[in-house]
Amino acid sequence: MGFKTKIHKYRKAMNIQQSELAEMVGETIGKLENGKYNPSLKLAMDIAKVFGTTVEDIFIFDDDSE
Repeated sequence: MGFKTKIHKYRKAMNIQQSELAEMVGETIGKLENGKYNPSLKLAMDIAKVFGTTVEDIFIFDDDSE
């Protein structure tokens, strides 16, 4: 299962650096933002909360088995 993320889009809209977001959620963001790291449910929810949206809006999960 892979995923895509809109973290970069939301960060730019709110003028937040990766390091600032990382500090807010207690986790590094670079690999996550580039789709090279799958977030835990808690991390995904924390990021969504920062941006005031839903996990489903930020993360698009693709099921490769179809």
